[in-house]
Amino acid sequence: MKKQFKCLIIPAIFVFISCSPTSQIYETAYPTLNDGKYDSEFPYKSSSKQLEEISHSIKMINVLVFYTSYFFDEQTKLTAADLQQNNFIEKSYQKTSFHQPSSGTATVIRSSIDEVVLLTCAHIIDFPDTIITYHSNENGSATKFIESVSIKNEQSNYIPDFPDGGKVEIIAVDNKNDLALIGRKIDAKSFTNFPKLNYPKGKAKELEWGSFIYAFGYPLGQKMISKGIVSSPNFDGNGTFLIDAVFNRGFSGGVVLAIRDGVPNFELVGLVRSVPAEIEYILRPAQQNEINSFNPTLPYKGEVYIDQQKTMKYGVTRVIPIEVIEEFINKNGMSNK
Repeated sequence: MKKQFKCLIIPAIFVFISCSPTSQIYETAYPTLNDGKYDSEFPYKSSSKQLEEISHSIKMINVLVFYTSYFFDEQTKLTAADLQQNNFIEKSYQKTSFHQPSSGTATVIRSSIDEVVLLTCAHIIDFPDTIITYHSNENGSATKFIESVSIKNEQSNYIPDFPDGGKVEIIAVDNKNDLALIGRKIDAKSFTNFPKLNYPKGKAKELEWGSFIYAFGYPLGQKMISKGIVSSPNFDGNGTFLIDAVFNRGFSGGVVLAIRDGVPNFELVGLVRSVPAEIEYILRPAQQNEINSFNPTLPYKGEVYIDQQKTMKYGVTRVIPIEVIEEFINKNGMSNK
């Protein structure tokens, strides 16, 4: 009898386990998502269709700016007030030209048969018309006498997959909040559909510690998607928050989306602003036509220049909140477009 009793229990346990519904497992692993809050867990079902749809609105923007620089001896005693005179360039002892490239991410927020408008970060496209440097005294402090003046001659902003060379114009800039609108008119005869981001605006102030996000951008010229979680939500009272997603150069301007009550409920909550970096000054030789033109075993005797070298601090990224973005868009008359 004892052996028969054991044989009866074992099949009973097996039947109980095998008949347990999958829904019970999901209720345990994924508590009810219908709570009206942003999700803090990885999506429990595929969101590839929605993510691909979002990616079609994400564009890479390239900027190339050309400057002419004029250099002045300290004995010339050129000051900022003297720049109002038309002949100040004649006092320079040297003239050079250089270009400054930049790249980042922009998102289509308006698309019609004759116009397309994109949202991006101001620091990607906004370059000063004039750059002034000053001579230093014995203590290393800047004097009032100008060492060089660099004047912007031309700036080209273009999106590679746009027609007719892809040039776009700057519509509006907000340097304080690092936001910009760019766009262009489209010839109706050669109309190409540029799908706009079709997901609703969220509320960054409602994000919480650990809220899950997706971010889109063009690091190193490649369209990519990254995931992360939110830290320090609303730390400035305006909705600004941090994410731990790892980015490379070119991700600035990329959209950040959170999920409210499960896929496919994506909401736009911000724009990638910046990754912290340390700046170091290094010496470099003059530009050469051939990369391997220097012999490292021999002392270098040519001209030496000073360059800035930025070391990125990955994993700490600041995001411009949607509340600030929406105010900027409304201010520039794009709210109903």
